Amino acid sequence: MCFFHSVPDDSFISDPPEKRDANDGDESRSNRLIQLIEEQQTDPTRLIDQQTVAFTRMRPAHTRMTDADDSSSHTDSSDPANPTTFDVIPAVDIQNGEVVQLVQGERGTEKTYGDPVDAATRWLEAGADSLHLVDLDGAFDGERENAAAIESVLESVDVPTQLGGGIRTAADARDILDRGVDRVILGTAAVQDPDIVAEISETHPDSVIVSLDAKDGEVVVEGWTEGAGVSPVEAAERYEELGAAAILFTNVDVEGQLEGVATDPVRELVEATDVPVIASGGVATRADIRALEEAGAAAAVVGSALYEGNFTLAEAKAAADDGEGRDGGVDADSDDA
Repeated sequence: MCFFHSVPDDSFISDPPEKRDANDGDESRSNRLIQLIEEQQTDPTRLIDQQTVAFTRMRPAHTRMTDADDSSSHTDSSDPANPTTFDVIPAVDIQNGEVVQLVQGERGTEKTYGDPVDAATRWLEAGADSLHLVDLDGAFDGERENAAAIESVLESVDVPTQLGGGIRTAADARDILDRGVDRVILGTAAVQDPDIVAEISETHPDSVIVSLDAKDGEVVVEGWTEGAGVSPVEAAERYEELGAAAILFTNVDVEGQLEGVATDPVRELVEATDVPVIASGGVATRADIRALEEAGAAAAVVGSALYEGNFTLAEAKAAADDGEGRDGGVDADSDDA
């Protein structure tokens, strides 16, 4: 299924006609900035730097703030959307209240790994700097059916979290962010209504990770069951313009199979956009971790390999730190990996 079949190619992920004129051109951008300044003067308690995030996101792609722009800027290495070092993020995918891992995103292929809080606590004790949470029932059915389980996880952890699955509206996203999730992951919602990325970012800057899940080079949605008719690179370029904090790229072709990663699609995304790319799918060995880092990914989400004990979280992080698992390290095909 293609969600863009009625839209010309050059208008993919663009504002609807009634908004386009208001957003296009330097004059309208200047007017928006003037409006923000007037609001600041009316209410001095409003920080203009926060309120202009949506405006500055309209600048041409491939521009970044440098240390010269803001000498006080600081980046948290545990934040996958603003990385200084490569991060390995354990996945806590929840279906019917239990942690599961699927093969290629197919229902009926799941293997269960127990209680979500137990899993999250286990990864924190193992040294996780952040967690990747997914409501799989929500991803398939469009309703956040594991909200209670996820709420319990959030209450039990004190590291940054990113949550996806069943988030379909800006109101849903804002509610989740206000409850303590650091970033929301939008897949189907962002494809069906791209403006939702900018809408959420205006009130919660740098809070949206856009999930680009791909089968055979095409973005897929609705729990990986329907094609969107666009490539990951095309989508990523447009979502960057709309203010996405990061791109979560899942290669469904290798997801959950423990047969290794495909680095070419990751590298293509990294080269096409300036926003961080978080890679997911196929990680089986420490060599795969290193390969994703070398491809330019900012982080890797790892599920089955950790749950099956292919390596520990500490070993995975060490592989990213010093290249273990590649030159001079454990071979990708080693039984000890």
